[in-house]
Amino acid sequence: MSSRTTWLVIPCFNEVARLAGQNIAELVANDDVGVVLVDDGSDDGTRELMFNIQNAGAGVDVLVLQQNMGKAEAVRRGMNHALTLGAKVVGYLDADFATPAKDMLALLNKLEANEVKVCLGSRWLHLGAKIDRTAFRHYGGRVFATIASSVLKLNIYDTQCGAKAFCVSEVLVRSISEPFLSRWAFDVELIGRLLNDASEDARYTEQDFIEIPLQTWRDIRGSKIRIADMVTATFELLLISRALKRWAKRT
Repeated sequence: MSSRTTWLVIPCFNEVARLAGQNIAELVANDDVGVVLVDDGSDDGTRELMFNIQNAGAGVDVLVLQQNMGKAEAVRRGMNHALTLGAKVVGYLDADFATPAKDMLALLNKLEANEVKVCLGSRWLHLGAKIDRTAFRHYGGRVFATIASSVLKLNIYDTQCGAKAFCVSEVLVRSISEPFLSRWAFDVELIGRLLNDASEDARYTEQDFIEIPLQTWRDIRGSKIRIADMVTATFELLLISRALKRWAKRT
């Protein structure tokens, strides 16, 4: 059991060219924050890099998946692994650090300061922010987020930002107990499970969430999201909507 109570999951599939140890070092320089690096069946040297980062300093744990399971399952398994390390807060962010370490740490501070259960990073372009995002990801994201908000019955500007943090609770533990339907839209399904938990006195409400505009976000070359993935994820929202109704009856 680690003395660190906040653990951030970073899923990695063939990220040897983009995973930078200095970004992770910035996160774990905070004595309360640890990082779980999940190797999602990489075959390019990512696993070796992970262990090198782990051996370079404290606060890094490596979870190896022998075959590629997809981002959703890598995140879910990483979050469950974080629970075994004693996490009181668990979150995730992308291996390319499109969301810089300092912004992720700020997100964690907002979670504590606002006394909410979930803090979501948001790529909202506003004065003073540096949000470098392609037109495809921006407009595709706006369409997706609009539909996702309708499915969730929750007004969220950016459901797919890779930076999120959650206070650990019984509802969260149940919500990550089973695999997600979607490889890419799992964020929506996770939020939906929190909102649709069968325990009415414990399920999350709008007041349990806060969305924080990031100050910096960069569209890093090498992203694995394709147009086909965005289209598929949008259609999967219909399946997620049905699945959440079943989830409410089962949990």
